Amino acid sequence: MKDILAGGMSGIKVFCSLLTQNLVASYKETRNGLIGMDYSTKFAPWLALGCISPRYIYEQLRKYEKERGANDSTYWVLFELLWRDYFRFVALKHGRRIFSVRGLQSKEVPWKKDLQLFDCWKEGKTGVPFVDANMRELAATGFMSNRGRQNVASFLTKDLGLDWRMGAEWFEHLLVDYDVCSNYGNWLYSAGVGNDPRDKRKFNVIKQGLDYDGNGDFVRLWLPELQGIAGADAHAPWALSSTALRQAGIILGQTYPQPLVRAPEWTRHINQRLQGRSPHPRGRRGPADAPAQHKDRGIDFYFSRKKDE
Repeated sequence: MKDILAGGMSGIKVFCSLLTQNLVASYKETRNGLIGMDYSTKFAPWLALGCISPRYIYEQLRKYEKERGANDSTYWVLFELLWRDYFRFVALKHGRRIFSVRGLQSKEVPWKKDLQLFDCWKEGKTGVPFVDANMRELAATGFMSNRGRQNVASFLTKDLGLDWRMGAEWFEHLLVDYDVCSNYGNWLYSAGVGNDPRDKRKFNVIKQGLDYDGNGDFVRLWLPELQGIAGADAHAPWALSSTALRQAGIILGQTYPQPLVRAPEWTRHINQRLQGRSPHPRGRRGPADAPAQHKDRGIDFYFSRKKDE
């Protein structure tokens, strides 16, 4: 029993390991990782349950910066706390509207409520490996990376056209770090019915998979039926030849589903892969090599823009 820590103490222990092991110094490069324990801060469950205070985290990070120096990584940890607070203020301002199908803009969108499509999504059987791997991780562990959450939310709303609230409720049901404001705020954002006017934002899940899981290791970890496909080819099994599929022991539609949809924007990235071009190095190192126009998009970027921009 002596090894069992109270909720608050265990949360502090997780956070302190981030500092003492100096993992926070590389957070910017690792925050979009997918496998292992050394990416993400992993203290969200304690924050969500009130076991650790965001003020405590803030003060300790500032102390760390004074002792070892501030850097882009400590900035990004603080940014995530600010983003969390932002969604609380959104909920405070809009109240029950954060649960409305029309969102914060009272926008009419012809969302579908196709339960068959939804079941495929939640069970990780969409036929799109990067989406399926993330959904199966969620079902097995109650956790999903930030990168995964953005992609599966975009796929549900923009590729399948399903009611965003179905996805939000599924996350609410399974996430160990579920927080009502952050969950529904992020889903509003992903669905294009939140505060951000860019409602056409859509993640290219094939490109994202190649960028952040360049060798296909994450896909094969959660989709054992694709173990026979080497490298990044695991992200688009339907693009492989019948010979390659047979050698991998895969029968599409039987051992692994055909994709529910095939977005036209996927084609270029699939073709590049089949032509032997290497995936983006972000798959290993995170977003350090992001385009210049995206590098400074912290909380100050979103809230310092002029109204007419």
